[in-house]
Amino acid sequence: MQSAQGWDRGELGLTASETPIVEIAGLCHSFDHARGTHASAIFDNLNLSLIKGTITCILGPSGCGKTTLLNIVAGLIKHGRGSVRVDGTEVEGPSPRRGVVFQRYSLFPWLTIRQNVEFGPRMAGLSRQERRQKSDYYLELVGLTKAADMYPKELSGGMMQRAAVARAYAAEPDVLLMDEPFGALDAETRARLQEELLDTWLRERKTIMFITHDVDEAVYLSQRVVVLQGAPSQIALDMPVTLGYPRNPESRLDPMFLEIRKHVWEVLHTNKFGDPHEEFLKKGGLDER
Repeated sequence: MQSAQGWDRGELGLTASETPIVEIAGLCHSFDHARGTHASAIFDNLNLSLIKGTITCILGPSGCGKTTLLNIVAGLIKHGRGSVRVDGTEVEGPSPRRGVVFQRYSLFPWLTIRQNVEFGPRMAGLSRQERRQKSDYYLELVGLTKAADMYPKELSGGMMQRAAVARAYAAEPDVLLMDEPFGALDAETRARLQEELLDTWLRERKTIMFITHDVDEAVYLSQRVVVLQGAPSQIALDMPVTLGYPRNPESRLDPMFLEIRKHVWEVLHTNKFGDPHEEFLKKGGLDER
């Protein structure tokens, strides 16, 4: 059932011919403290890969390195030893091939929503007509066509995050990196944006690395949940979410959803590293259902 990386591709509903688009191998990274004190190791020989066209949610307690890992893949932080590759190329800095959506609203306040969405295509040298076609498409995709000529300050928090997603998509990245993008929103808006994100993903099939603290959100959105724990951080759990798509609010009541959610919660909150996962596997995991 499990490989060295956690679960094989067949369990994720993928074929053996599909190769990882993000490959993290032997990653070691630490932060230096002030005044010459010893550095704190965040990762020590971390290995993880993301399969093209899938959603992988990364969970873990505060301080476990979730956002640091995302920033390393984004090229915003230079990593220590090890290799981080996206589509076969070593990450050495930021790239338009890796789109980022942050938790805090990151739109350019002096640009309209359309201009924000067209920023990436403009930097790529696309013509005015091509940029307009892209912004029309992605604004429609996230339901913001009528807000195209408004400024960020005129939008709600949920609308700003939808605009940020549209901007990231418009640059046509190979990988979309999302750092708790819905964390600051109220429950109703958050649930609605989760639905919209899945609708967008089903149409675009982008590879998404999604950071979250919310177990329900992780299980609902993804095809795979990875839990980080420890210091330095290790993979405590790497398992598939075998619910089909499309998903809807009723999916949260599915017995399979509830079982996976319970198991992820137990691993996330155990003080005995990995023990609930071992017990889960001894019982046959999800195969008994």
